[in-house]
Amino acid sequence: MKKLWTLCAALLGMASVASAQTLSCCAKAPAANATEVFAMLATNEDFSGGHDAPLPFNYQGTGSMIQFKTADGQTSKAFEIKSNTPSDKYLFVIHEWWGLNDYIKQEAARFAQELPGVNVIALDLYDGQVATDADQAGKLMQGAKTERAQAIINGALGYAGPKAQIASIGWCFGGGWSIQTALLAGPKAKACVAYYGMPEKDVAKLKTLNTDVLFVFAKQDKWINQEVVNQFQKDMAAAKKGLTVKAYDADHAFANPSNPKYSKTFAEDAHAASVAYLKKNLKLK
Repeated sequence: MKKLWTLCAALLGMASVASAQTLSCCAKAPAANATEVFAMLATNEDFSGGHDAPLPFNYQGTGSMIQFKTADGQTSKAFEIKSNTPSDKYLFVIHEWWGLNDYIKQEAARFAQELPGVNVIALDLYDGQVATDADQAGKLMQGAKTERAQAIINGALGYAGPKAQIASIGWCFGGGWSIQTALLAGPKAKACVAYYGMPEKDVAKLKTLNTDVLFVFAKQDKWINQEVVNQFQKDMAAAKKGLTVKAYDADHAFANPSNPKYSKTFAEDAHAASVAYLKKNLKLK
């Protein structure tokens, strides 16, 4: 608890310098942007130090890069694996703070194989930039503008089409943006999986969710801790929305094979739970 309050004090100190809107990760502040609050953790040495640089990896499987128009008049690229049969069902995969690297492409391919009949699109909220060390990743995560990320997601929703059924999944940075994707998808949203990402704190926004949420939580996580999860449970209950929390006695980023805190046993269990949830909500056979 002492470490938690130390982190909160540090974040509040940064807030007075950077922005009057930026608040502590553990403060109850509906006006704060959840994803931007999480991005502040990039300045914390303990957080950055807990993310070893990914090992070199070159994905050589199926799929291709696509380009689509974004809501702000620009364009964005993403990695897509199309269903073997025509389908309006989509899974948006949202990267960690490293960016859309080959590990995320491989994860997208795994979901495409396990979810037949679903188009899988790995979004790129960093506009082509990929980090290879924690310092770079922190700068990219902090530099990700909310308006641009929302424009990219809305562009992907437009690419999927008016009849699309949208599911989303993400880890860490992408976990928070998975929840934001479900909010932006409106009535198209059918499923949302968030791994140890910052939840939305605005109950009024949560009331607009068209889906329940599967939230994967690491009990040893100092950042998305039990207090954050408890508040999310209260907020979702107030919004009258379904929330399932899968808790593991692990640390932040336990599902990432390139992280020293990786737990294969827990990662595989969480993945199986995610696939079962996605199949159920997307009504796959």
